[in-house]
Amino acid sequence: MLPVLFSIGGLDVQSYGVSKALAALVAAYLLGRAFRTRGLEPDDAHAMVMWATIWGFVGGKIYFLLEHADQLSWHHLGGAGFTWYGGLIGGVATFLIMIRRRHLPAATVIDAAAIPLALAYGIGRLGCWLSGDGTYGKPTDLPWGETYPQGMVPTEVPVHPTPLYESLAALVIVAILWTVRRLPLRPLQLFGAYLILSGISRFLVEFLRINEPALLGLTQPQLWSLASVIGGAAIIVAAQRRAPGPVDALPVTEQAAASQ
Repeated sequence: MLPVLFSIGGLDVQSYGVSKALAALVAAYLLGRAFRTRGLEPDDAHAMVMWATIWGFVGGKIYFLLEHADQLSWHHLGGAGFTWYGGLIGGVATFLIMIRRRHLPAATVIDAAAIPLALAYGIGRLGCWLSGDGTYGKPTDLPWGETYPQGMVPTEVPVHPTPLYESLAALVIVAILWTVRRLPLRPLQLFGAYLILSGISRFLVEFLRINEPALLGLTQPQLWSLASVIGGAAIIVAAQRRAPGPVDALPVTEQAAASQ
């Protein structure tokens, strides 16, 4: 656990904030590279990631406050406390607005964002793990159970380091998507695969989290995860059933890189 990486002039540089900034930078770089291989302007990718990050944080905060509306305090209005699915809604809405305003090919941009989004999520979760922000899991006696006595939400009982599980799962998702992208896919099928894989990952890890059940014994994140899996499957099926036409192939520059 390392909530504070270092201090400069009495100012603490926290692992939570650094991880989120690093996630945005990596996503911007990867999306810019993907844009370039698809004949799009990398600057558009960088701008989209920047604004999606900002509005994603806004969406995550609003969602968090709505979740805790019955127990709001000044503490909840502080820098801690964000909900991933609120951030996803804010980020996706920003992406769609910018796609429309900049007249970009929507399906191409959304597919290009799948791998950067998965990797950025994994990097962001590392910050949650290092800072002990309360997104850890239930108590456990497994050898890798961890305590967070100095965490943002402290605990001295060994618990499942679920943010680390999610980071590892994100790497697996990235590896799968990186392989799948070489297949002849129709538009939006890569993003559909991302929705399925990320939904399954979050659904499973919720069994180890400490969130309260919301419906039918499932937590709110699990309900969102099911929606993600169903939505991803629907996108893949709908794309496959479209009128026959050219499928998306790996751009020439990426084919060359993949063959090396």
